[in-house]
Amino acid sequence: MTDALKRLSDEGVAIWLDDLSRKRITSGNLAELIDQQHVVGVTTNPSIFQKAISQGDGYDTQLTDLAARKVTVEEAIRMITTADVRDAADILRPVFDATDGQDGRVSIEVDPRLAHNTRATVAEAKQLAWLVDRPNALIKIPATKAGLPAITETIARGISVNVTLIFSLERYRAVMDAYLEGLEKAKAAGLDLSKIHSVASFFVSRVDTETDKRLDAIGTDEAKALKGKAAVANARLAYQAYEEVFSSDRWNALDKAHANKQRPLWASTGVKDPSLKDTMYVEELVAPNTVNTMPEATLEATGDHGDISGDKVRGSYEQAKADLDALAKIGISYDDVVQVLEDEGVEKFEASWNDLLKSTEAELKRLAPSEG
Repeated sequence: MTDALKRLSDEGVAIWLDDLSRKRITSGNLAELIDQQHVVGVTTNPSIFQKAISQGDGYDTQLTDLAARKVTVEEAIRMITTADVRDAADILRPVFDATDGQDGRVSIEVDPRLAHNTRATVAEAKQLAWLVDRPNALIKIPATKAGLPAITETIARGISVNVTLIFSLERYRAVMDAYLEGLEKAKAAGLDLSKIHSVASFFVSRVDTETDKRLDAIGTDEAKALKGKAAVANARLAYQAYEEVFSSDRWNALDKAHANKQRPLWASTGVKDPSLKDTMYVEELVAPNTVNTMPEATLEATGDHGDISGDKVRGSYEQAKADLDALAKIGISYDDVVQVLEDEGVEKFEASWNDLLKSTEAELKRLAPSEG
């Protein structure tokens, strides 16, 4: 089942799992995926933890102890999620060592309610890095306008970052700029740049979901012919921007100081539209030095029937631009689509965080010791 996944890895795509739970860790499932399915990293988000904590009894022992101590719900969440990330980081440590720190990474997100507060985001990133206390952790910071300076400051302190919720090419360029500025500050402070890593999570499927909804509303044959094209075109042009920035004079100066390129990470790669092939966002975005973080269903589908046939990104830029131009011509506003997606992305993560608070609070109450 691993031939397609091996081919994907051989093409320079790092396969990361977009999921984590205590059960995955304790059952040996995560170790098995690393060993057999070429998984070399893990990403998490509030939705993933909410689902994990509300299902099964894997967290009961820790929740019982936390309830006995009468900790706040926020503290309980931090203790639970950082414990999972720390344990997953330990399981992935051999991969981290073998790839000189590039892979073997586990991501944990700052509180999404801080997405528009730069100073609080930096403080949270420092706290999470301290709590997890593993060199292969990545702190996830959203690419909001307030997030950009937070990315710079976090990188400048030597903390590795996964920048999340990137939808637009303009914002992606701003993210790369924030990363380079952070490296320049770290270099000026005398830090070892070779130890600082980053990925930029460029979201894929949601771009098609929003664009295709608008194409359906237009309803013409011309509109229908453009369905399922926006997301791949957008991601391919993001890779073009990555190639440009990481071959610039500014980058070359950092490269000489042993800095690491910020790899593009394709996020939200589960295909939502049943009329599209379920492995499309894996097959169509094969390019060297990228990461594809997949839900388990997409990982299994790729292993089962994925058609990995080489680099599908470089050499596709003219067609990608033509596809986005065609969308603009029939009245789809790219700027509006990506703004809606960013606003919704932050709102969805906030809603998931609130659901996580409620689920954890309910579990703490259920497991609280009776008085007396």
